[in-house]
Amino acid sequence: FIIGHRRLTEGVNLAGRVFLHSYDVDADPEGTRLEIIMTGPQVVTQWINMGYYFSMTDNEVYGSGNKIYHNVAGRIGIMSGPSGDLRTGLPWQTVTKANRPYHEPMRLLALIESPRARIDPVIARHTILQRYYHKRWVNLIALEAGHFYQYLPNGKWEQLR
Repeated sequence: FIIGHRRLTEGVNLAGRVFLHSYDVDADPEGTRLEIIMTGPQVVTQWINMGYYFSMTDNEVYGSGNKIYHNVAGRIGIMSGPSGDLRTGLPWQTVTKANRPYHEPMRLLALIESPRARIDPVIARHTILQRYYHKRWVNLIALEAGHFYQYLPNGKWEQLR
């Protein structure tokens, strides 16, 4: 998930693997737009990513198996065949083509073009972001003044080379 100027990805073939969100740090001096993006669209990208991640990792347990056998159950879910537990996740046909995966199961990487000092208070105010980053469900990278920094589970930043 890339949050930043479109020039960051201009002319780059991302192969349909990236969520893009335009963001201009200079037009957001208080960081309110960044906070909205991090707590709205980024959370949604995490939900989508985890849906694919778990459905690809173990489709019978976390996905919903083969959709040929699905039956709608009371407009609240699906089940395989005429009885059984409600199925969650994506069907096998959604995550594969000819039994080859469409998606490589990996945790979301969020790249934010912003000073770390603007990102830190947003994380501090939102428990969901703390859970995502501190437990490594989402890997966070900040692009600040031409340098990349990785957010660590202890809340510190480490410059990447």
